[in-house]
Amino acid sequence: MTDAGALPDELADGDAPALPDGPEAVEAVREALVEWYEADHRSFPWRETQDPYEILVSEVMSQQTQLDRVVEAWHDFLDEWPTVEALADADRADVVGFWTDHSLGYNNRAKYLHEAARQVVDGEVDGVDAGEFPRAPEGLQELMGVGPYTANAVASFAFNEGDAVVDTNVKRVLHRAFDTPDEDDTFERVARTLMPAGESRVWNNAIMELGGVACGKTPECDAAGCPWREWCHAYATNDFTAPDVPTQPEFEGSRRQMRGRVVRALQEHGELPIDRLGPRVRVDYAPDGEYGQDWLRGLIDDLVDDGLVEVAETDGEALVQLRR
Repeated sequence: MTDAGALPDELADGDAPALPDGPEAVEAVREALVEWYEADHRSFPWRETQDPYEILVSEVMSQQTQLDRVVEAWHDFLDEWPTVEALADADRADVVGFWTDHSLGYNNRAKYLHEAARQVVDGEVDGVDAGEFPRAPEGLQELMGVGPYTANAVASFAFNEGDAVVDTNVKRVLHRAFDTPDEDDTFERVARTLMPAGESRVWNNAIMELGGVACGKTPECDAAGCPWREWCHAYATNDFTAPDVPTQPEFEGSRRQMRGRVVRALQEHGELPIDRLGPRVRVDYAPDGEYGQDWLRGLIDDLVDDGLVEVAETDGEALVQLRR
């Protein structure tokens, strides 16, 4: 952790961010944000727990899904599998089916979450007892599907032992507030410089809340009472451009949607031959047509590669089922 107000050498020259000048100014920025967050913030149930399992579930569900939509799914998931042990013991097909039914995006996230639960229960993380979650980001990244962002989030919100979280919201805040260049390494160094040592839980919640409430794509600086207006480069210059955000491909008609339909059909009907599965995926399915066996086989192959379905040949007929 960089001392308050001390700019790392690699940020001091060239196209450097306009960070507050001096330890007192940096401390003022920190206090303003934390006080703003603690005075009033959105209420989400995962903010009321320090259980790493419950927080991991919320983080995986929240990937490219609006938080308001996640709340009901999060409660339903924990009703079904209330502990990491319960999830590890679950049938993977049931977990994937839940994901599909709740429209939570890519089904392989369900597979990864299920596998991560098994890793925790079986004690497959170095230096961590069976049934216990790693506390540090490095250990959490040993879990299936857990990258740097998710690892930092869980380490922060469950154990207060994370690094500075950098997601799309945080990048937008740092770019606007301190004219931070649009470079991943620079964003991470600025985020680490600003975060108070030993306060990752409140700090990461606060800066993500700032990006979600006050500094969204359309900024609400005054209406949301942004605590950084005094120091904000964008507020002073009225230039609220932000780093490019990757756009999510259209869902309707996409291969992602069709893969979800394959999973849902197999969940509802069990094992199905190719030509009985096809019409349940597309009403215009025709074995020899544009959306026929070759097209459907491509979707199935994707799901086989993801470990979600399996295909068996019986009497020359391909039978597809969810992997158990």
